[in-house]
Amino acid sequence: MLKKFYEKIIGFIKEEYKFIIFLIILMIICTWPVNYYIVIGGGISDIGDRVVVDDGYTSKGSFNLSYVSELKGTTLSYLVSYLIPNWERVSMDDYKYTTDEDYQDIEFRSEVDLLTSNSNAIYYAYHLANKPCKLTSTDVYVIATISGYENPFEVGDQLVQINGTKYQTLQEFQKAIQEVDDKQVSVTVIRDGKEQELTCKLYREDSKKVVGVALQAVNHYEVSPEVELAFEKNESGPSAGMITTLSIYDQLTKKDLTKGKLIAGTGTIEADGSIGQIGEVGYKLLGAVDGGAEVFLVPAGENYQECKKMKKEKKLDIKLIPVKNINEAIEKLKKL
Repeated sequence: MLKKFYEKIIGFIKEEYKFIIFLIILMIICTWPVNYYIVIGGGISDIGDRVVVDDGYTSKGSFNLSYVSELKGTTLSYLVSYLIPNWERVSMDDYKYTTDEDYQDIEFRSEVDLLTSNSNAIYYAYHLANKPCKLTSTDVYVIATISGYENPFEVGDQLVQINGTKYQTLQEFQKAIQEVDDKQVSVTVIRDGKEQELTCKLYREDSKKVVGVALQAVNHYEVSPEVELAFEKNESGPSAGMITTLSIYDQLTKKDLTKGKLIAGTGTIEADGSIGQIGEVGYKLLGAVDGGAEVFLVPAGENYQECKKMKKEKKLDIKLIPVKNINEAIEKLKKL
């Protein structure tokens, strides 16, 4: 029985080998990666599923993060994007610091952006709510190498020591580098879970000493009451920062900022409390409308002007609220 089945398979392959080879080549071509992301639309999601304060106050309404759906581009999805309305192609080069960066470098930077965003959200939410918030530690990561500087760093390295001395904050690392008298410095990093000691050249730039990499810090805080943030890996990036901050603050305070409304929004939360611009804001606005949001919080400036224009052109039924910083966002919500 098995012998006959085997003989039929072999016979089919011999007869149709050209067609089989064609299918294999076609599959390889269609799935071949291209240097693009394909944006295929947006939506909203209740951030209360990801942000939980212990014994926090509940609201009648909800805060919702506004997101876009992206595909890692292939030959097939790239070609299809020309046929389907509202599918947009975004070059990966727009996300790269240097031409030799790859997809993993971009994704790592996006993951660190989320961690930094969450860190800033916790800091401002607890301070504005007058709740205990104490800095306990800081992780410093290499998020990009810079063209023109030769050093053994890789994107993803976590800085641990400078010349054998441990430091706690990004400012301390930067100060330690300025105090090095030699033309090179020993930097201990964690790479792939293991410590490595790197010998790095020092360069001068605008009277400052640099090692030629971009660094980003992630602060860790001890807070009371405790808060748990549970974002999925595919939700990386900084654009949920403002909504995360508002959700934490709302759970820490008695006054219901939502006023029973379904509120969506997008925008980064920066270290100084300002709300930063984001990309694909038009898709996020349309996603908010499709999701039934009544209010859309958007960074003031370019993002707001783009949303205002889209609202008028498409006659969207949603209230736009432009905000420059987190204090303004809270005050405007209180007046809803």
